[in-house]
Amino acid sequence: METKLSISGMTCGHCVASVTEEVNAVEGVQDVRVDLVADGVSTAVVVSSEPLAPELLGEAVAEAGYTVVG
Repeated sequence: METKLSISGMTCGHCVASVTEEVNAVEGVQDVRVDLVADGVSTAVVVSSEPLAPELLGEAVAEAGYTVVG
């Protein structure tokens, strides 16, 4: 299953690494792919074996220092 997240505030590769690390720590996440749009809204695709609560993913992104939008 894939879940798409729109994330604001990301500007560089370090941002991508931080978000990837935090989201990967959520139980059930199998893979995370981030398409960085510097100074814009980036997209993360989260692959999981079952549906994940949007709140959990949002909290993981916030822990990395960014915001899920939309």
